[in-house]
Amino acid sequence: MTREGSVRFRNFNTWYRIVGERRDARRWPLLTLHGGPGAAHDCLEPLSALADDGREVIFYDQLGCGRSDRPHNPSMWTFDLFLEELACVREALGLTDVHLLGLSWGGMLGLEYALRHPRGLRSLIVASAPASNAEWMAEAERLRRELPANVQETLLKHELAGTTESDEYTDAMLVFYRRHVCRSTPWPDPVARSMQNMMSNPEVYAVMNGPSEFHITGTFRDWSVADRLGEIDLPVLVTSGRYDECTPRIAATVTNGIPGAVGVIFEESAHFAHAEEPERYASVVRDFLERVEGGVMENVD
Repeated sequence: MTREGSVRFRNFNTWYRIVGERRDARRWPLLTLHGGPGAAHDCLEPLSALADDGREVIFYDQLGCGRSDRPHNPSMWTFDLFLEELACVREALGLTDVHLLGLSWGGMLGLEYALRHPRGLRSLIVASAPASNAEWMAEAERLRRELPANVQETLLKHELAGTTESDEYTDAMLVFYRRHVCRSTPWPDPVARSMQNMMSNPEVYAVMNGPSEFHITGTFRDWSVADRLGEIDLPVLVTSGRYDECTPRIAATVTNGIPGAVGVIFEESAHFAHAEEPERYASVVRDFLERVEGGVMENVD
């Protein structure tokens, strides 16, 4: 069973899709937050398999991408806007009790939301997301130094010249992406569609992040909740790929900072473990959700 619609938010429309049907009052819905910013929900589609358990899995395209409205206004793309949109979607869909899963930027958004609006959150899954962009950038620089010398030179040349929109920069960037973003060849269709969506309409990503995953110059460059992780008081699962740009070291910062958090590394994956190892990923998430719902892991009201 699949339902689609839109939520009115700030005079714009935020598109959503609900997969599955809730067959048990204890099977709380899973609300997902895609990456980017601006990459759309497509890359998360493999998580639809979790609806087979008799729960609703909810996707939405954040404002500025995908099937949602795409206003062109660089000044509006802020953390506060997307936190407000998340609260609006949750209220409109009646998600009083809900599990929250955020991938990459979505995981950052999820961490921030858990700190500001924890009521009714039954658990949080942080998928390949950092607690601070400072650590992300430090690890990205370390991974860049492992690239072939000519690729490093090309990246740096265009970053210094401000020509990061050139085809040469894109080609060099893809060397990094194939190592640390998605190692599957070809990329799974949901991942390819999300990346294409972001590249075809890059305003949100460019404003908040910058030109690439490893060259963050945008408005959330200095974001961090690293010193507040201990305030999160709900069951948390942290996932990362062995070859992830969100390295196991970054994931460990999140896991170790949140009391009782559980960390899982996917040995054959980079940044999209849920699409690179879909069966194992679904199994890990399913087990976590069932443990929360069964009272094995403590949760909060």
